[in-house]
Amino acid sequence: MKRLTIIFALLATLGLTAWKLSTNKEKVEKKVYQPDVNLKVGVTTSVAALRNLSQENEFLGSFTPNREIEIKPLAGGEVIQLPINEGQGVRAGQLIAKLDDEQIRFQIEALQVTLEGYQNDLKRYEVLVKGDAVPAVNLERTQLSIRGTQAQIKQLKKQLENTTVTAPFAGIVTSKLIEKGSVVSVGAPIATITDIAALKLVVNIPEKSINQFKVGQTIPIETQVYPNVYFNGKVNMVGVSGDASHNYPVEILVQNRSTNPLKAGMYGSIVNDNQLKAQSLSVPRQAIVGSTKKAQVYVVENGKAILKDVTIGVANNEYYEITQGIKAGDQVVVSGQINLQNGTPVVAQ
Repeated sequence: MKRLTIIFALLATLGLTAWKLSTNKEKVEKKVYQPDVNLKVGVTTSVAALRNLSQENEFLGSFTPNREIEIKPLAGGEVIQLPINEGQGVRAGQLIAKLDDEQIRFQIEALQVTLEGYQNDLKRYEVLVKGDAVPAVNLERTQLSIRGTQAQIKQLKKQLENTTVTAPFAGIVTSKLIEKGSVVSVGAPIATITDIAALKLVVNIPEKSINQFKVGQTIPIETQVYPNVYFNGKVNMVGVSGDASHNYPVEILVQNRSTNPLKAGMYGSIVNDNQLKAQSLSVPRQAIVGSTKKAQVYVVENGKAILKDVTIGVANNEYYEITQGIKAGDQVVVSGQINLQNGTPVVAQ
């Protein structure tokens, strides 16, 4: 009897606990927010339409020489000729400096005498070997001595060439670092030559505009020193790595000219059209969700926000060109996307 009483008590306790839990669950569910699937979300929309997106951007940079090099000799010694001055123009191959080469010439002369002796010995040995008067090994040694001497002469002639220092290209002598009579070592700079027949205008372009530039593109250039005078520039390089501010270097080659000559260090500016078609299907920049590589937009269709993949082209400060994914006349959401999912009912405000 006592055992039955305990069992009934346990069953009653379990039933009471289950009832209590069920009651608490109902209370908690009433407190939890349950979204109304039929409730419409307020959004702001804009129409995808054909717009004139052409715009001009001005970028400022500075000119640098097309080529500039420090002249360094490949030989050492006393400078016996230095026919250059700072500011002087030089042509390619023109003499810059001449080093003392007397000792090298003496060595070449001595080796040539030695070579002549070996060649005479060779002729004698060739006759004697045929008559078995001397061993053939003497002939072989003489032939090797000739080859070794000829190699030494070639080496000294190369050293002799290195005592003559010439300009690798035409340009201006912008610095002369030694004087006639100086003793220089191999690789010591003696002068600097700068080529400004053409100059490079280097400008830093922000990320949003870098796609407007292509290698080979022709761009008009203005300068502060010659107002209202335009120079034709050609894009020579478009940087592939930006700095911390997301600016990319663009290098534009400009041919110098006798009228209105340019100098390295001058400022230049470019005015570049973004090269978009006059009329392009576009949407406001705010309509794009995701990244530019995987762009999407919400399009309002039958009162619902439908998420669509799009392909974007070039952009200006306000709009993105859309090349694929939507059509002209579509209503795209430009604000309120944070509250949307694909298929969410919406009302345009």
